[in-house]
Amino acid sequence: MDAYDGGSNARRQPGAPSEPGDAPEPEGPDRPDDAPEPDGPETAQVPGEPSALSQPQAEAPAPDLQPADPAEIRQPAAAPAPYGDPHPPTGVASLSLRYQIGVALALAVVAVAVCVHIGMVFLHVAPQNTVTKQHGRAVDDWVYPEFEQNWKLFAPNPLQLNIAVQVRARIRSADGGSRTTGWYDLSAQDGRAIDGNLLPSHTQQNELRRSWDLFVATHDADNRPVGLRGTLSETYLRRIVVLRLERDDATARGDVLVSVQVRSRTTNVPPPKWSEEKVSVQPVYRELPWWAVTADDTEGSVR
Repeated sequence: MDAYDGGSNARRQPGAPSEPGDAPEPEGPDRPDDAPEPDGPETAQVPGEPSALSQPQAEAPAPDLQPADPAEIRQPAAAPAPYGDPHPPTGVASLSLRYQIGVALALAVVAVAVCVHIGMVFLHVAPQNTVTKQHGRAVDDWVYPEFEQNWKLFAPNPLQLNIAVQVRARIRSADGGSRTTGWYDLSAQDGRAIDGNLLPSHTQQNELRRSWDLFVATHDADNRPVGLRGTLSETYLRRIVVLRLERDDATARGDVLVSVQVRSRTTNVPPPKWSEEKVSVQPVYRELPWWAVTADDTEGSVR
């Protein structure tokens, strides 16, 4: 039969077009026509090469084509603020105009009060000048007694005296009799309250001491008041000692506190052992006249 015969068993030349229905030949080296067909998936072993079994590839699972939950869909990120966008106001700027004006007025009042206070204290501690000569009374009224200033802490010769304030009272008993108590050492009571106390009160430290200093500064050697502050200091000291006597239960039930007398006991602070200074250790007393106790001096009227 002719080599170019178009029969079913005819041999085609390489590159010749295939007839319809013919299966394409596999790529690779030509296999002889009389070669036996392989039995199964095993391939022919090439001499000199190890035998390898071709494993069938596992089919990949089909992708899940179910629609995703709408809640799990990520929302698009918000667009960033444009460059230069100002931040929202905070603090006083966030308030309305009415409240801003109120805050400004309050700050102005505080600033004026602070300036006035600093000016008054400066005039009080400054040497005498034209302003203090004309307005010294107003300066003293502003400073005393709450803002009193002194230089005792920085004095070149600090205080070397122990001053104790003591008081005694005349009491009228319920049966009409009268008696006089002994001396109550009020300064010693304050000292015991302060000793070992980590946070002593201002009253325990300064009330009695400052009242006595004010009395001495506004009275002469004969215990007569000098100016209006002298009478004020006398009333202040009398009320303090009356309240302390009532606190210490100096009067029994039915007794009446008629009058009180105050005195000071002054002693020198002993010098150190290495010093050759000699000072007297004898106490010096200053007794004030008897003061009648009025209704304004009692604890109920003060409250």
